[in-house]
Amino acid sequence: MADDFRDARLTERRNPRTQSIDTASSLEIVDLVNAEDATVPAAVARAREAIATTIDLVEHAFRSGGRLIYVGAGTSGRLGVLDATECPPTYGSPPELVVGVIAGGPPALVRSVEGAEDDEAAGGAAMDELGISERDVVVGIAASGTTPYVGAALRRSRERGARTVFLSCTEPPKGIAADVCITVLVGPEVVTGSTRMKAGTATKLVLNTITTGAMIRLGKIYGNLMVDLRAWNEKLVDRSRRIVMETTGLSRDAAGEVITAAGGRVKTAIVMARRGITREEAERLLAEQDGRLRAIVGDPPPMPAA
Repeated sequence: MADDFRDARLTERRNPRTQSIDTASSLEIVDLVNAEDATVPAAVARAREAIATTIDLVEHAFRSGGRLIYVGAGTSGRLGVLDATECPPTYGSPPELVVGVIAGGPPALVRSVEGAEDDEAAGGAAMDELGISERDVVVGIAASGTTPYVGAALRRSRERGARTVFLSCTEPPKGIAADVCITVLVGPEVVTGSTRMKAGTATKLVLNTITTGAMIRLGKIYGNLMVDLRAWNEKLVDRSRRIVMETTGLSRDAAGEVITAAGGRVKTAIVMARRGITREEAERLLAEQDGRLRAIVGDPPPMPAA
């Protein structure tokens, strides 16, 4: 029997556990999908060392005035843009610190742009347009490992001196222009080749860990509280007040007042309240301590009993 239809990429193989899923009931489909999804965290854990190395690279880039750039196509590109977009409200980071690039540009976020992922010239050009330099880290995301746009972007980034990382859910191709390869082998998908499923979930977990880890290393977390958040909506305004209340013992109204006096910056407000100093003095201390609250006000209070 001819086997030319077989693909070497793990993400393109058929999953024997779901080969009869088209005959399954709705509940059986849920169980099958859930069982496959349950294998993803372990696959991510097996890539822990490469993920940790990437966090170190990104932290160094941020401290050197560089950026984290995600590059992908389709689902991979959308997940990169999503992670980049969520950093400013969560960590108070400038929008240009973490940037998501998707093949086909913004229109590809909401609909497929035919042929965009195959455009190698566009991948290299996108890196030129961003002015990639030796201070940056570029993470290419390609679940199936072979997206031409991503490969070209990594090659051009390396030429421009950037550190490069390749995230895939199959073995990376030989010669990929990456200093670090994060390979998360989640296995064949429930629906063959549908990498928005397990591969997409794995990608989201990895990207979450990279940016969360780098931001923690930068001192943007106190204990496990997001003290550098920007209160851009009512939910975040409420969270800001609760964080200041918990870390200083202030009432809700007093917490709101000190946050206002701190220009809306939670971390500054905590230092002002705990040290009894002005905004200017608090900002000076934070600058001296590289933004790390523990060095200024000590350990956070213990968590209240559940």
